[in-house]
This record gives sequence, C-alpha cells and structure tokens, in this order.
Amino acid sequence: MIGSGAISKEHLSYLAGHLEGGKGAPGSVAGRIRLVAICDLSAASADYAASEFGADRAYTDVAEMLDDAKPDVVHVLTPPQTHVELATRCLEAGAHVICEKPITPSADQLEALLATAEATGRQVMESHNYRFNQGVLDIKRAIDRGDLGTVRDVGIRIALPVTDPTGRFGDPNLPSPVHSMPAGVIHDFTTHFAYLLLHLAEPLEFTRIAAAWSNHGANPMFKYDDLDAILIGWGKQGPIHGHFRFDAGTAPDTFTIQVRGTDGWTETDLFQPYSRTVRPRAGGSLLSPIVNQLVNGAGLINNGVRNVGRKLLQQTPYEGLHRMLDESYTALAAGERLPVTPDEMLAASRLVDRLLEAEARV
Repeated sequence: MIGSGAISKEHLSYLAGHLEGGKGAPGSVAGRIRLVAICDLSAASADYAASEFGADRAYTDVAEMLDDAKPDVVHVLTPPQTHVELATRCLEAGAHVICEKPITPSADQLEALLATAEATGRQVMESHNYRFNQGVLDIKRAIDRGDLGTVRDVGIRIALPVTDPTGRFGDPNLPSPVHSMPAGVIHDFTTHFAYLLLHLAEPLEFTRIAAAWSNHGANPMFKYDDLDAILIGWGKQGPIHGHFRFDAGTAPDTFTIQVRGTDGWTETDLFQPYSRTVRPRAGGSLLSPIVNQLVNGAGLINNGVRNVGRKLLQQTPYEGLHRMLDESYTALAAGERLPVTPDEMLAASRLVDRLLEAEARV
C-alpha cells in the first residue's frame, strides 16, 4: 500500500481481515492476503500503520518497496496528482493496481495508463466504491427487476462542509493537494457522480450537458464550492436526465441518490442509509399511496435501528469499499477481470471531462 492517510484505514481494515465476518466470511479471500508493505513519505505514519495492521515492513521509498517486497497488488492511496506516476511504476514492476479516485486528472491520461497495464499484462482499477454500497445495490436490483419501469431520471446530491477551516479540505495551514485538480476540491467527488449515473442508467449518449460551477463562499483557497449540473442523454428506450448537485452550505451531510422511472421511483442516502420506493401497489391507485407509506415507514424504522447499530460499532459509509475489494481479490485469485472495467473507468472519466469543458459551462 502506498499512502497511509485517512482512506488507508478503510483499505487496511479489509486487508488485515477486520471487516465484518473476518477471514472466515463465506467466499472471502481476505484470509489469503499477506500485507507485505506500507509506504509513505512519513516514516512515522508508515511505521504506525504497519504496526497497527500487521504489515511485514514499512517504507518511505516506493522504488525500494517494489524491489524488496515484489507485491502482487498495490493500493495507491496518495493525492490524485501522483496517481499516474505511481501506478505506472507499480504496473511496470509487475503488480496489479487498485487506485483511489480520481485515478487521473483526465481521460487522456487514463487511456495512457490503461495502455501501460495492457502492455505489462497487469490490471489497474479505479475505486468506484459507492457502486458497491448496499443502497446502490438495492436500487440496481429494483431497476433490473423492472420495478421502476424505464429509467428516465437519475439525481445525485452531495452536501459536505468542505470549506470548514477545521476540515481536511478547508484548513488554510495545510492545504489539500486536491485544490490543484482541474475542478479543485469538487473534482474529488465528480468521479462518484459520473460512475453512479452511468451505472444506474442504461447505456446512453449525452446530447446536452450544462454545468454551473460556483464559489459562493469566495474563499480564495477554493476554485469552486458548488456544482449544479444537468445532463440530458438518449438511450435505446428514450431520454434520460441526470442531475448532479454538490454544495458546501447545507446540513446535515448528505449523499442521496434518487432514480425515477415510468412506473415508480426509489432513493437512498449513503451517509445515513435507508431505502425508499414509491410505485403502484396491489389494491389499485387509491390504496397504493397508503401501502407505500406503510411499507416505507416500516423500512425507515428498521433502517433507523440499523443506523444506531452502525454508529455504536463505528461503521462508516465505506461498506461498499470492503465489498468491492473482496470482489477484486476474488477475481485476481481466479485470474479474472476486476469488477470495475477499463470501459467503465473511461466512461466516467470522459463524463467528468465534459462537465469541465467550456461549452458546458453556464
């Protein structure tokens, strides 16, 4: 593993077999993983992480780590600007790469990185972790079952106080490297918007994109603290609208996904997990609203109880990351393709590029 920042704890808890169910979980390959090395520019951070999660050794030099440990897989968890160079070095050293998002600043750079993976016979995968959260899996199953009819609209909203001077993005004394990305701090979230929309909508071509990028707080550290985007596409079954909303000025923290179709709609919040579905129910149009309220009310109560349990157990919204990693290592052990494909990564990266194009700006 390269990088021992905040997100590393989520990766390390999986690698160390600390996820729910542990090494004996049915179908899990966690028990076959050996954590051979953790590398970080800070020797203290690397040493602490190695000791805490049982790595064989800590390093501060990537080249030395690759030469000594000869890892089969490397997790690249460093700032986005470093991903291309580090992932390339790992691939050329014979390791598969699992990389945090955004894997590259642009689709062109991603294409070059994928070409390197192809040439070395290794795989590289961007973390599309929220695609594997239970709420998103539930929505995808509802779509695939036809519960919603034909999908017409996918709305995704993230509200986070990124400008808070006590937070990791807003601290003026320790500016985050993400500020230098093309869309600044919001670039760190655009990948989530893109891959979730593309995952929940049928294959489509976007004919119109309008993106309003704003810095409402006028904080000079930030390029933008607000995004409002409308995307209109056309698939085999007709038009599909996408809506992206990021804001730093509302509370509480939110990551909501709502999918609306010709026969109903469903939604979830990945930060405070729940699922809600409204659609025609048995009994006809007069009773459907009542049945929907009863079903969703019972579901919200159950989800509330589960959320209390999650808080007590200090579980985070990254439960999908553990699921994604388990599928990834299962695939690698079987010599199969990783669960996030090169085509899916490229589609998401190209969509982010289009959001940033001058002609899309309003």
